[in-house]
Amino acid sequence: MKSILHLKFIILYLIFGFLCIFTTATLTRQLVTDRLEEDTSQMLYREATLIASDYLPSYFSDESSTWAVQSQLAAMRLYLESSLWFVDTNGTMITASNIENTSSPEVIENFDPAEIGGNQYIAGTYHGYFEQEVITVMAPVTQGFSTRGYLLIHSPVSAIDEKCHALMIPIYISLGVIYLLSFIFLLGFHYFVFRPLRQISEAARQYATGNLDYEIPVHTHDEMGYLSASLNYMSVQLKDMDDYQKKIVANVSHDFRSPLTSIKGYVEAMADGTIPPELHEKYLNIILFETERLTDLTSDLLTLNEFDTKELMLNKTEFDIQDVIKNTAASFEGVCTPKHISIELLLLPGTVLVYADKRKIQQALYNLIDNAIKFSENGSSITIEVTEKNEKVFISVKDQGIGIPRKELNKIWERFYKSDLSRGKDKKGTGLGLSIVREVIQAHDEHINVISTEGVGTEFIFSLSRAE
Repeated sequence: MKSILHLKFIILYLIFGFLCIFTTATLTRQLVTDRLEEDTSQMLYREATLIASDYLPSYFSDESSTWAVQSQLAAMRLYLESSLWFVDTNGTMITASNIENTSSPEVIENFDPAEIGGNQYIAGTYHGYFEQEVITVMAPVTQGFSTRGYLLIHSPVSAIDEKCHALMIPIYISLGVIYLLSFIFLLGFHYFVFRPLRQISEAARQYATGNLDYEIPVHTHDEMGYLSASLNYMSVQLKDMDDYQKKIVANVSHDFRSPLTSIKGYVEAMADGTIPPELHEKYLNIILFETERLTDLTSDLLTLNEFDTKELMLNKTEFDIQDVIKNTAASFEGVCTPKHISIELLLLPGTVLVYADKRKIQQALYNLIDNAIKFSENGSSITIEVTEKNEKVFISVKDQGIGIPRKELNKIWERFYKSDLSRGKDKKGTGLGLSIVREVIQAHDEHINVISTEGVGTEFIFSLSRAE
C-alpha cells in the first residue's frame, strides 16, 4: 500500500518550512527595517530639535563663532554617526560636520524646508549629494520670533541595515528551532496517527478479503484506539454471525431433510408395493405428522425472519390478558386429555388490562404452554399464574416436567437448540419456540426469566405493561 498520506504530510512540512523562511526573509525583515527607520528618524529629529534650539541660535547673536559651532557639530557627528549641516534660510552652507567619504555643498540646490512635510524625515540620496541612501531630518533654528537657519542631519541607511541584520539573526535561529520542533510534531503524527491509520486500513483490507480473524494491534486510549476496538468488535460479531448463519443453514437443512427423507421413503414404499395397502393408513399418518413438522418449522422461520429484518410492527391495544390465557389454555384440551395433564389457572379477580400486541402475546403463551406440555409427565399439572406489581403484570407458566440442566439455561433461547434431555420427548419440536417467545417479549421492551430444577420442573415468568 502506498503511503500517499504520509508523503503528503512530508510535502506539506517542506512547503511550510519554505514559506516560513520566505516570509521571515521578506515580510519580517521589511517590518523590522521600517520600524528601525521610524525609531531612528524620531531620535534624530529630537536631537536636531535640541541642538537647533539650545546651541545654534547663539551663532546669530554673535555669542558663538563658526569654529565653536563646527566643534559642537563635530562632537554630535561622533555621537550620532551622521552628517550635520547648518544652513541659512536660502540653503547656503554655514558650517558642516560630515562623516567619512562625504562632502557638503556650498549651497543646497532647490532647497525647500517644506519638502520633508509631516513625516519628520525623508529617505534617499538627498538631491544626489550622497552616494548611499540616508535618512534626513530637518529642524529650524530660530532667534527671537523668526527662522534664521536650519539644521539638517543625514544618517546612513546602511547603519539601519546593520542593526536589522543583527536583529534578524535571533529571529532566524528561533525560526530554525520552531521548524525542528514542528519536525517532532511530524514524528508524533507519524506515530500516533499515520501508523494506527495504516493498521486500520490494513484491517479493512483483511476484512474485505474475508479474513475476520485479523486483529488490529492498536490499543491506545484515544479516538484511534476506540475506532480500532470498534472494528475488532465488529470483526468478532461478523465472524460470530457467519458461524451462526452456517449453523442455521446446517440446522434448517437437517430439520428439513429428516422429514422429507421419511416422506419420500414411505411414499416410494407404498408406490412400489413394499408397504401393503392394509398398512397405508398407518404410514399416511406418519407422513401427515412429518408434514406438520415441516409446516411448523416453516411458520417459525417466517416468524423469526420478521424480527431479524426489523419488519415486525406491533399492533398494541388494550386487552384482558386473563381472557387470552383462558382461551389459549382451552385450545390444549385435546392434547392434555390423553396424557391426563391438567392446566391450573391462578387468576386475579376481575379483568387485568395490558397494553401489548394481542396476537403476538397469544403466540408467546401458546409456545410456553406447548413447551410445558411436551416436557411434563403423564398425570402432572401445569400452573399459569397472573400477578400485579406497580405498573407491571407478571405471567408465570410452571410445569412439573424434566427440568433444564443448570449449564444449559442460557442456551435454551438459541435458535434450533435442544437439550440432551429434551430430545427423547420433543420429537416434533423445531427448537425455535423459546426463541420466538424471547423475541416477542423483547419487542415489547419487557423481560422474561426462567427458573428450572432438573427433575422438578421449569417456570417461565414474563412481564407486560399494565394499561392505564
